[in-house]
Amino acid sequence: MITVALAGKPNAGKSTFYTAATMADVDVANYPFTTIDANRGVTAVRTECPCLDRAERCGNERCHDGTRYVPVELLDVAGLVPGAHEGKGLGNRFLDELTNADVVLNVVDASGGTNAEGEPVAAGSHDPVDEVDFIETEMDLWLAGVIGDNWEGVERQSRAPDFDLDGALTEMLTGVGATEADVAAVLRGLEYPADPKRWDDADREALARAIRRRTKPMVVVANKADVAPAGTLERLREATDKPVVPATADGELALRRAAEAGVVGYDPGDPDFAVTGDVSDEQRAGLESIREVMERLGGTGVQAALNAAVYDLLDRITVYPVQDASKWTDGTGNVLPDAFLLPEGATPPDLAYAVHTDIGEGYLHAVDARSSRRIGEDHALSEGDVVKVVSTAGP
Repeated sequence: MITVALAGKPNAGKSTFYTAATMADVDVANYPFTTIDANRGVTAVRTECPCLDRAERCGNERCHDGTRYVPVELLDVAGLVPGAHEGKGLGNRFLDELTNADVVLNVVDASGGTNAEGEPVAAGSHDPVDEVDFIETEMDLWLAGVIGDNWEGVERQSRAPDFDLDGALTEMLTGVGATEADVAAVLRGLEYPADPKRWDDADREALARAIRRRTKPMVVVANKADVAPAGTLERLREATDKPVVPATADGELALRRAAEAGVVGYDPGDPDFAVTGDVSDEQRAGLESIREVMERLGGTGVQAALNAAVYDLLDRITVYPVQDASKWTDGTGNVLPDAFLLPEGATPPDLAYAVHTDIGEGYLHAVDARSSRRIGEDHALSEGDVVKVVSTAGP
């Protein structure tokens, strides 16, 4: 399962975002380090379900009238403060937790109501633009420190006649969340001394930055955008080349809880909602204020941030494996029972391995369930494809 991590300084709204996205109970409070131990939960990205192309909806619990929610893991860890890479605050624990994340949501307090340490200050008195590069810098310096701590071992290995520097770096960096392919791609794009004894801190920091950029792409979540000073969102967008998604995690959480209580009709990611139950005048006023923010922002931004991270930055597509190509069902008659997030360009054998290693190893061929035609093993799958995989390991 893809892992999306929430990063940011304390009190930027990460735990509220996490609660809204997962509906799990966590501590949420207006002071730094509310989160001490990492929270792990399941949320979802949103896409169109293929059942929209059929006469009836599929009935899957993750399909809401043709809107499909595909599970991803969400990780919320303690906030970073300046100097986190040196162990300040809970920095080392935080950064260790990030090593296995696939993509990072950098949650920024767009209201300017908390300082660099996450302590409450007058709204607008802290510039959220300062937070855009903060997380990256701390991650880069932390990773450079990890590389530096292990460098003596690399130098010792270099005494061997068959020493391979690229192999030694690969062995080191796969321990902090990079794959062999990641390391190979990064090293191809860097200039560095062949002799590890000639490396300096600048070389190690350059390697750290390149690895982090490849393995931990980021979306900037401009949280508390509903109370951000005028012009803040524009300045945030100008300050970075990363996607910037305005959000109100508080608004999303309020709507999720109201929907659970049957007070509103709302699915995560909807641009609007309907009041469906009895509410007090005070509750109605609160809901209407959320509606006004959604009209301005195009929604609460929580689902948009998750989708931007998975579908845009990670270039994932949603593919649906089935056993019956005509009915789009599994072996027990469930319509479109599973959805897999695969890299763009994935092929039918890739889908087979995603379903199960045995299915992949026994792969024979695949059928496009929409056209009922066999597709080649080098066929690039697309968003929303429904595919029957034929394997010696199963139907």
